[in-house]
Amino acid sequence: MPLPAIDPAEYASQLADKVTQFKQAFAPFAVPEPTVFPSAPLHYRLRAEFRMWHDGERVDYAMFDPAEPKQPIAIEQFDVAAEPICAAMPRLRERLQASETLKRRLFQVEFLATLSGELMISLIYHRPLDESWEAAARQLAAELDVRLIGRSRKQKIVLDRDWVLERFALDGRPLQYKQIEGSFTQPNGGVNRQMLGWACEQVRGAGGDLLELYCGNGNFTVALAPLFERVLATEVSKTSVEAAHYNLAANDIDNVAMVRMSSDEISAALARTREFRRMKDVDLDRYRFSTLFVDPPRSGLDAPTIELARGFDRILYISCNPQTLQENVAALQATHGIAGAAVFDQFPYTRHLECGLLLTRRGGPRAP
Repeated sequence: MPLPAIDPAEYASQLADKVTQFKQAFAPFAVPEPTVFPSAPLHYRLRAEFRMWHDGERVDYAMFDPAEPKQPIAIEQFDVAAEPICAAMPRLRERLQASETLKRRLFQVEFLATLSGELMISLIYHRPLDESWEAAARQLAAELDVRLIGRSRKQKIVLDRDWVLERFALDGRPLQYKQIEGSFTQPNGGVNRQMLGWACEQVRGAGGDLLELYCGNGNFTVALAPLFERVLATEVSKTSVEAAHYNLAANDIDNVAMVRMSSDEISAALARTREFRRMKDVDLDRYRFSTLFVDPPRSGLDAPTIELARGFDRILYISCNPQTLQENVAALQATHGIAGAAVFDQFPYTRHLECGLLLTRRGGPRAP
């Protein structure tokens, strides 16, 4: 796909086209009118990465169009990036340009910002980093007032810490999240906050307990947990689990048990077909699950997880891939219908669209 053309004047019509495509794709499932959550047309992206293109003594940010993969496109400004990234980009390039120590064999730069204004920059090299680099990098970090990390093959130098702290309010409730360098975080902070609000509204009053799969750093867990008696959350990434534990504690959440397990493993554990040492401190008999929440990778839910989902009265599903979402909804058609829908424009000016569905059991909840 070619690099998108960024034109705020075209944003509303482009989003309308994507919403129309969503409604057409899910029309066979009697989808209700979706709630549409647009993005800010500019300065919405909290993550950005660029190749660093060297031409003689000059170094520039660069991107590549897949149609011309060997031809760099110099990036002077990147208006879709969050304002802290946009403000830092020219200052960083100027200082890199002036320092042979910092720019020599610099391959890539990655930015991670927060809605609350923190910024972390990772400089990635094709050479070992030494004490002279670290001294220059510390000065650079102080001048730019950012967290700075240096990476090269089998080497990572963290000058202060390798995470930023996101802070924002959700329905008047202050939340905070540790976001670790190199781990997944939601790229569009404004839309993510809308996703959290919509998800909470769908399960408000549900009661009972929640099973959450693919919980990542606890992005949804922290928001949803106060709406349930107990939460059992699973994630396979070690760094994400670490961040999730931090985020639960930082937000005074004490009703979540977290296990590092895949979706098929937790499916087997709940079906009592396998026992896991990782579950030794979790008493599954205590749980009375009313709701399943899933935010899976692009591949969607696998067959064991679909089978697990059929046993829930309520399934809240956030998807980054409408195609696999359609396949999963079709697999659940016999037991569940769509009761609520939303679209979240995480990636303006592209074909991608994040979706949310609330699926409820046909014929109403099972008797307890």
